Amino acid sequence: MDPINIIIGLNIIATFGANVGAAKKGIKDKVGIFKDKPKTYLQTLPLVLSTIALVVLIVSLFQVGTLEYKTEHQTFRVIGLAFYIIFSWVQIWSTKVLGDNFSQDIAIKRDHHLVTKGPFKFIRHPQYLSQFLMDIGGAAATLSFILAPLALIQIPFLFMRALMEDKLLEKHFGENFRSYKKKTGMIFPFIG
Repeated sequence: MDPINIIIGLNIIATFGANVGAAKKGIKDKVGIFKDKPKTYLQTLPLVLSTIALVVLIVSLFQVGTLEYKTEHQTFRVIGLAFYIIFSWVQIWSTKVLGDNFSQDIAIKRDHHLVTKGPFKFIRHPQYLSQFLMDIGGAAATLSFILAPLALIQIPFLFMRALMEDKLLEKHFGENFRSYKKKTGMIFPFIG
């Protein structure tokens, strides 16, 4: 197997292990712990798309659905690998910083508080930026012609989900959220 693909495979295992606690917590979240949880397809569709992207990435490690690996693509692949690794860990960091506020749902929990530290000091939705850049990085690293368009398809849904979360946070945190919003970008630093 290709060394870049081996590194991606090891990173998948490591990030999965690092995120097991958050995943278990997300599965255990019950309706009763939520103060506000809108009903929308944005609760599930982006999660389904990111799961499909992960499956496609794993299949791409075996050079299925990829372009032929050639020496002239090596720099492009290494840059993609760097993006993939960096943003997979930024995503984990974001989840850890959210702590008890983390949910796989667009929701406000009964004991929810506004998180403005760590990556949230600069952008309000670092998980969505990370998801997109991680998938684009994985597509570049594996030269997957399936993962690249899938990553692009996710963009409008991640953006709409971020907008919905912002509205929900503003509804519940009012001026505190509006003040925080003025200091941060929505998905990219200093933008939105």
